[in-house]
Amino acid sequence: MDDLPTLARRHLDQAKEDPHGRSAHLFLHSGPLRQSVIALVSGTALDEHNAPPAASLQVLHGHVRLTTHDRQQDLIAGQVQCLPPERQGLTAVQDSVVLLTAVTATTGCPTPGDPGDTGVDSGDTGD
Repeated sequence: MDDLPTLARRHLDQAKEDPHGRSAHLFLHSGPLRQSVIALVSGTALDEHNAPPAASLQVLHGHVRLTTHDRQQDLIAGQVQCLPPERQGLTAVQDSVVLLTAVTATTGCPTPGDPGDTGVDSGDTGD
């Protein structure tokens, strides 16, 4: 089991020493599920890149700016955002660490409104 606060501190320290101002670690890889810790020093950007079919970004530390072709959104520590399946970039407004959760394939997974969708939100216990 990985400890997120420890991973976040370690990778932010490594990012501060890295000439490109970043450090990342894929710590969970199970089938199509991926979770990575990404640390960026203030002013460092991940250039626009293709997004996986489904993903979320949680800010563990700091302040980042998520950009797409037509908008930008600032996120601070404690906030989580579902990522759109389109090209996007990320810039650290402050020294930051984010948790990227991505699903690389969605074959066989129903989407809301599909015939196979149960309509039950993952947070719904059915009580």
